[in-house]
Amino acid sequence: MNRKIRVLIAKPGLDGHDRGAKVIARALRDAGYEVIYTGLRQTPIMIAEAALQEDVDVVGLSILSGAHMALVPRIREEMDKAGLQDVPIMVGGIIPDEDRAALQEMGVHGIFGPGTLTEEIVEYIENAVKAQSE
Repeated sequence: MNRKIRVLIAKPGLDGHDRGAKVIARALRDAGYEVIYTGLRQTPIMIAEAALQEDVDVVGLSILSGAHMALVPRIREEMDKAGLQDVPIMVGGIIPDEDRAALQEMGVHGIFGPGTLTEEIVEYIENAVKAQSE
């Protein structure tokens, strides 16, 4: 890849806690990525439009509200409508173990809970982008 990896970090729904999203955004910038942080209370349509306009390689969702099973399918649907079927989605936040398989079936590739090392997230993104370009 001849350009920096571009990652969209979004806070969907009504969740107002964005400290984790900002920590991840900073860590990804420090790793050399271009990071677009959309801010709080983004709708699925807003996230898909931002991902399309910014030509991102990965979309990261920070969800602490417990609404991941409602929001992720809507975001995936809007991204698919926008022609972003190949853009991997990663989710961070409070994700119960019993929801992980269903999220993966929806197209979520990376799921990261509290305490995940930022290096692990960087490694995930590197591998996801590499797999997309092959």
